[in-house]
Amino acid sequence: QVQLVESGGGLVQPGGSLRLSCVARNVAFRINLVYWYRQIPGKERDFVAKMYADGETIYAESVKGRFTMSRDGAKNTVYLQMNSLTSDDTGVYICGCNGFWGQGTQVTVSS
Repeated sequence: QVQLVESGGGLVQPGGSLRLSCVARNVAFRINLVYWYRQIPGKERDFVAKMYADGETIYAESVKGRFTMSRDGAKNTVYLQMNSLTSDDTGVYICGCNGFWGQGTQVTVSS
């Protein structure tokens, strides 16, 4: 069974930083497309970032320059470093790979 488990969410102040992680079982991040989406209450699930097997990374315009996606192939883990966070970044962040999704981790940006 494919399992994706996110962690690292929490409450941070505006301007703060947070690093999310996603660990996978039975799917290899290094040879598959991996992606982060976020679910904002009352809105559609929005694309955040994705990384191709060759390491090429694409970001949504709203997070470009602030968020960085990375991968540790040996640990089969992907990360999302989030800097300069604003209240608009609040939501449940979900990682996915090969059509499978994790449970999500809550990120709340508030003073």
